[in-house]
Amino acid sequence: MSTHPMSARLEELERRRNEAYHAGTETAVAKQHSQGKMTARERVDYLLDPGSFEELDLLARHRAHGMGLDERRPYTDGVITGFGTIHGRRVCIFAQDFTVFGGALGEVFAEKIHKVMDLAASVGVPMIGLNDGAGARIQEGVVSLHSYGGIFRRNVASSGVIPQISVVLGPCAGGAVYSPAMTDFIFMVEHTSHMFITGPDVVKTVTGEEVSLEELGGAMSHATKSGVASFVLPDEKACLDEVKYLLDFLPSNNLESPPSITPTDDPNRSNDALRTIVPENSNQPYEMRDVIREVLDHGEYFEYFSHWARNITCGFGRMDGKVVGVVGNQPAVLAGVLDIDSSEKAARFVRTCDAFNIPILTFVDVPGFLPGVDQEYGGIIRHGAKLLYAFSEATVPRIQIVTRKAYGGAYVVMNSKSIGADLAYAWPSAELAVMGPQGAVEVIHRRELAAAADPITKRQELIDQYTERYANPYIAAERGYVDDVIDPSETRKTLIQALAMLETKREELPRRKHGNIPL
Repeated sequence: MSTHPMSARLEELERRRNEAYHAGTETAVAKQHSQGKMTARERVDYLLDPGSFEELDLLARHRAHGMGLDERRPYTDGVITGFGTIHGRRVCIFAQDFTVFGGALGEVFAEKIHKVMDLAASVGVPMIGLNDGAGARIQEGVVSLHSYGGIFRRNVASSGVIPQISVVLGPCAGGAVYSPAMTDFIFMVEHTSHMFITGPDVVKTVTGEEVSLEELGGAMSHATKSGVASFVLPDEKACLDEVKYLLDFLPSNNLESPPSITPTDDPNRSNDALRTIVPENSNQPYEMRDVIREVLDHGEYFEYFSHWARNITCGFGRMDGKVVGVVGNQPAVLAGVLDIDSSEKAARFVRTCDAFNIPILTFVDVPGFLPGVDQEYGGIIRHGAKLLYAFSEATVPRIQIVTRKAYGGAYVVMNSKSIGADLAYAWPSAELAVMGPQGAVEVIHRRELAAAADPITKRQELIDQYTERYANPYIAAERGYVDDVIDPSETRKTLIQALAMLETKREELPRRKHGNIPL
């Protein structure tokens, strides 16, 4: 009778493990490095705390047959899955391995991802996906497509329950793009990350358009035009560092509060610079991000979608050590008007903050919605409703600060008291009105201007009268539409005190089916 001593069994285990750790060929690894890309294992090691990674399904292999698959059955099947910690906090992770089958997804590959996604959801920790794959594994046919569906369904089930972060570090094409699209944040790397439904060759065949890979699906295309990439970084290490930084602002799940830190910035610090930041001429722009940085702890503002829909700015920061989400109209871009893209961007951010218990500060300087045929045909009504709905249904603490213009329906949409803001403040420079003085005078005094001997002088006289009477915060303050008119230098102190009061806010929306929520 043959014996199998433990030493022999351990040698066999070590041999198999070593084979799994080097599943990609040396040629494939060298090619990955030559493109400025790390391997899947190198990425996991860089992202997670040293020594914290516990791998799952290391020895999993595909069980498909035909088309050459019988000849090669590498361990891991082209994806590394497991759990570990980032800054001491637990996370689950998968990393597609382009050196094995080009990172293409097959049945076992998908089962590994399903398992780790289920684990993340059941224990309530963030799920991070490092994407670098060629899409569905053609040799496995419809099984691959079915397996993608399992990933998509889990993305939906975890949405708003745990943070889901997608990091695209290579190709992500075809149906594979929809999993990142349903996660909360997408990171891409310049020149090496690409996402598209159909590649340049197919586009040329079908439409006759010639477009490069970078123009069609590169990081900056998705950061500036499509609004797919939340964050774009110059290289992989910078990208993974930014993922770590983002996690510092997010709770592990929707039942926890975001991580707070011991504050080191004086909560009573005066914001004297804000007294002069708004130009005397209401038509002149200024930089809203300067206002935001002046108010936040140490001026640290982590901006979201910084390259897309720049007429609104969204991002994370801290007030007295506690995480806040910030939404602000940007007067330096398109005068801060709301349009299709900015409404979409802000609505998604507001809903993310609401899902993960992050209070929302809204800085308002909005002249209205962007007029135009393209906007109307593109659905500005529908997209503007998304932002209105997002603010209205948010149950986290919500504070509005009107710095200058607050005109028409756009003012109402931007987290006004009428749609449920807990507290609203205005600077003395605030102008809360149905429309701006110039437009109002043209409508109200149209006949008077037409009959005037000197229309230009009369128009200016009427504009001055309207501005004096209506373009100020005091009528709104009299009616309680703003809770106080404050000195801009007191903004930080006022907001910190307000957030402290709202910290124990409890509000639940009536339980109902979603109906016609404008997603």
